[in-house]
Amino acid sequence: MSKIQIVPKTESVKVIIRCRPFTRQEEIDQRKIAVKVNEDKGEIQIMKSSGDEQPRNFTFDRVYGLASKQEVIFDENAQPIIKFVCEGYNGTIFCYGQTGTGKTFTMEGLDEVP
Repeated sequence: MSKIQIVPKTESVKVIIRCRPFTRQEEIDQRKIAVKVNEDKGEIQIMKSSGDEQPRNFTFDRVYGLASKQEVIFDENAQPIIKFVCEGYNGTIFCYGQTGTGKTFTMEGLDEVP
């Protein structure tokens, strides 16, 4: 996978998606995975649990799957923005999504100390 290159003189918005792993409760409930992630193509396929509809495909600037690591996401996406902010440029990292979709997990990681 190629890294996103942030060019300080160019203003742009990148949409980066992270699909979080199941919570313990979701595993206990034996939930089914509703997304397929193709990190190489930047695609996510969403499948209906009923199976009566065709899956829907969406393409983004970057996608990360269920096994993605906090450090990789930070290094590839946040660190370049932070570097340019420290050099005096504007930058924003904005996390958006429904309640329970993994925003806090993406920002903070697991509660356990590694």
